Amino acid sequence: MIDKILLFPYWAALKIRHFMFDHGLRKVRSADVPTICVGNVTVGGTGKTPHTEMLLRTLLQDSVWADKNIAVLSRGYKRKTRGFQQVTADGTAREYGDEPMQIKKKFPFITVAVDKSRAEGCDFLSHPDKLQTSKKARRCKDKNLPAADLIILDDAYQHRSLKPTVSIVLVNHERPVFNDHLMPLGRLRDLPERIGAADIIIVSKCPQDMNAWQKCTWAEALGVEHYDASLCQGIRKDGRRQFIFFTTITYDSPEAVFPEGDPRYVYAKRLILFSGIANDLPLRHYLSSSYKIVRHFDFPDHHRFSWSDMMSIREEANAFPTSVVMTTEKDCQRVRDCKKLPDNLKQRMFYTPIKTSFLSEAEQTVFAATLNGLLK
Repeated sequence: MIDKILLFPYWAALKIRHFMFDHGLRKVRSADVPTICVGNVTVGGTGKTPHTEMLLRTLLQDSVWADKNIAVLSRGYKRKTRGFQQVTADGTAREYGDEPMQIKKKFPFITVAVDKSRAEGCDFLSHPDKLQTSKKARRCKDKNLPAADLIILDDAYQHRSLKPTVSIVLVNHERPVFNDHLMPLGRLRDLPERIGAADIIIVSKCPQDMNAWQKCTWAEALGVEHYDASLCQGIRKDGRRQFIFFTTITYDSPEAVFPEGDPRYVYAKRLILFSGIANDLPLRHYLSSSYKIVRHFDFPDHHRFSWSDMMSIREEANAFPTSVVMTTEKDCQRVRDCKKLPDNLKQRMFYTPIKTSFLSEAEQTVFAATLNGLLK
């Protein structure tokens, strides 16, 4: 109710926009190949990139899709290039954005591309021959790519001009949408009721010991009744079936940001942490169990690190000469863009790989079967 009163212009603009798409007053098209949209209704913090990676692992382990050409299409937030671009493993976050670079580094054999227009991007990925003649793709450096059999759309839930085959919306367990507000009062960038239009809801960053009763309680709060935790599905008030899954995050052993990284620093007792993500609290909690965090630099999400930022970090590193300097997996893509960093700082810089997984193997099995069913 507070959003309708204090933020009425923003709330009304969103209602009108969705009304026009829902009632055919604005054009909607579908891609020529199956597409899976991974998105949210909040500003960051739900783990879209780790879930995109989990989705890739799920598809690549499935006999139906293992031999197919799977592509990932992202906007490439804060990149300096324009138009459609194929992401290369030796590229930079400045060229393609940090999240596409992270995915490409982990899955070098997968086609990863960026394009502000998801519809045009899907068209180029499914018909790569158009790249040779299209004026809109003239800035594309690498136009040799295989035709995609399936496209994963990273952060495209608000891109309503393209209708995906399967839509997945992420909701942060630590910040429920039903307790949040529209920006700037909260972190919602879209109406919370929009989660009801998704085929699948994934509640991310859940505690690992979450039980069936807690899952049912969450489902009811999200507008899903008669939730069956074993089938991971329930019914919305309009009678439509909706699937809800629950995932958690885990961290792997630290890895060096640069080849010069000295692994002995991983065994240090003190740590300097810097990050430019929506919420690094889970990482801080994880690292606190092994290190004493003596300095914490908290930059805005997708922050482009400057020389001044790096020198401030180096100054603190000099004050604690035996400490390790740690950052996030997404941030390290942008750190690598920084030129002429001192070797003694490169030797101490590490990142903590992040991974998301379902709370049980049974839930993973149901998810894989559900996904295949929806893609048919």
